[in-house]
Amino acid sequence: MHNYGYTEDGKVGSLLDLRLWKRILTLCRSFVPGFIGAVLLSLILTVATLGMPRLMQVGIDGFMHGGSLSPEARISGLGRVAWEYAILIGLVFGAGFFQVVLLEWIGQMIMHRLRNRLFHHILGLKVRFFQQQPTGKLVTRLTNDIQNMHEMFTSVLVTLFNDLLKLTGILVALYLMNVRLAMLMTFFLPASLAVTLVFSRLARERFRAIRRQLARLNSFMQEAVANMAIVQIYGRRQKIVDEYTALCDGYLQRTFAQIRLFAGFFPLTEFMSALAVALILWYGGGEVLHKQLSLGQLVAFLSYMRLFFQPLRELSQKYSIVQSAMASAERIFQVLDTDEVLPVLKPVYRPKSIRGEVRFADVCFSYGKDAPVLRDLTFTLAPGKVSALVGSTGSGKSTLAGLLVRFYDPDTGRIFLDNVDLRRYPLPVLRTLVGIIMQEVFLLPDTVRENITAGADISDEEIDILARATGLAELLRRLPDGLNTVIGEGGVELSAGEKQLIAFVRVLAKKPGLLIFDEATAAIDTEGENILERAVEQGFHDRTVLVIAHRLSTVKRADHILVMDRGRIVEQGTHTELIKKNGIYAGLVRLDLHGDRE
Repeated sequence: MHNYGYTEDGKVGSLLDLRLWKRILTLCRSFVPGFIGAVLLSLILTVATLGMPRLMQVGIDGFMHGGSLSPEARISGLGRVAWEYAILIGLVFGAGFFQVVLLEWIGQMIMHRLRNRLFHHILGLKVRFFQQQPTGKLVTRLTNDIQNMHEMFTSVLVTLFNDLLKLTGILVALYLMNVRLAMLMTFFLPASLAVTLVFSRLARERFRAIRRQLARLNSFMQEAVANMAIVQIYGRRQKIVDEYTALCDGYLQRTFAQIRLFAGFFPLTEFMSALAVALILWYGGGEVLHKQLSLGQLVAFLSYMRLFFQPLRELSQKYSIVQSAMASAERIFQVLDTDEVLPVLKPVYRPKSIRGEVRFADVCFSYGKDAPVLRDLTFTLAPGKVSALVGSTGSGKSTLAGLLVRFYDPDTGRIFLDNVDLRRYPLPVLRTLVGIIMQEVFLLPDTVRENITAGADISDEEIDILARATGLAELLRRLPDGLNTVIGEGGVELSAGEKQLIAFVRVLAKKPGLLIFDEATAAIDTEGENILERAVEQGFHDRTVLVIAHRLSTVKRADHILVMDRGRIVEQGTHTELIKKNGIYAGLVRLDLHGDRE
């Protein structure tokens, strides 16, 4: 069977994993007083709940069958018992209410802190980590997995303590009331536990099967919609429909299997509970008739039995919640334990501005265990000059740009910016001093102003100067609200060239000393490229520029051109010098001109 882009983690936290439990309980350290309060409320709940059957016994034996009491005394006594019963109901309601509110607050606060901690940790990881991890997987960690843990904190931990306390109290009360009846009821206990444990295991397997199938279904739909043009062009509609129907049928079958399991479990537990009640009623009734047990004791015993079997029926659900939460915790801690943060060397260097001189010294780089992408790179970008980097697809151009903004670090060799090791620059400082415009533009669904400032303190006057210098002013005049125009989702749609223009002005607003164009014009049409070309001419002044271009027309006027092939610099010089050499660059120019004529 196809996975359709989805694979199961295989991480299943064990209930007996003490190391994992220790880490989970560490999250609760700040909320110990709250948990103590919840436990105290559990004691009140248990005592009040166990007191109700006892009051029923007192009412029946002491007043309804109290032969020596007058009718007035019986009515008065029953009224007092009713008030005491009402007080116990009020205690159960009040303690239950405050316990739910307290546990929900604790659970929400723990998950709030964990969610922020996880997100902040993810933001600080290397770019390589995100290239190796599917986006959906990380989103699941931040949403579903944290929600699973929230349910454990709010629905299980203290309520499980409630149940254990209640079960223990009921067993003690039953054995104190009548040992023979208690032993008879206990006879059903192993069978009930066995049924519950078997159901828990089967339900967990069914749930995992449904979750896997649903993930396959979602992944298939995502791929089908994303590639709809290919589906329609190559007439694959019927094949896609057949595969989708098969996946839906599989999901339906797994869901019905779970429904059948639940449909069998709950009536079975109810049947066993009713059978135990019937047996106690038969045997206990005989005890009442033989005056060895009072009617009030039998009614109280049956009430305790009802309270006893209820948490047993819920045990399977709580077991599944804890099992799911442990698996989620294992996956969350796996991300938190990921040490993919780029180190900063001491002494830290925090300049306000740079000249923009770049020097690569014997730099090699590879993605994991793959073959090297960059091999022994040694070159210098002169400050204040425009350098261009060209080469065929896969030669390592974009990887080189990624090294300059420290998306990655070299495997060997060093990179210097103004004769300072690049690793001495804190990442926020480095990425302010070095601006990069990539082929894929990301704009927020917000105003043009917010997309340009990106949260920085930049005045409208400064934006206006940049807009007039780069040609953005013409675009702003066409937009209905100028800088206040909302773009993207729910707003004005822009062309690829217009989006690149805004992204370019956003980079210039940071006033970088080194500016990198990474295939910035590869995905836009000729008109958009002309718009961006005019803006780029203004951006070339007073800074070092590295242009990585697919279209050679954008690099001809560079002061210096570097030619890459298979991860190495194989040619250097001006456009005229490299044409005269009649090497790789000249061949690329001829291919480019041939493509333009076509």
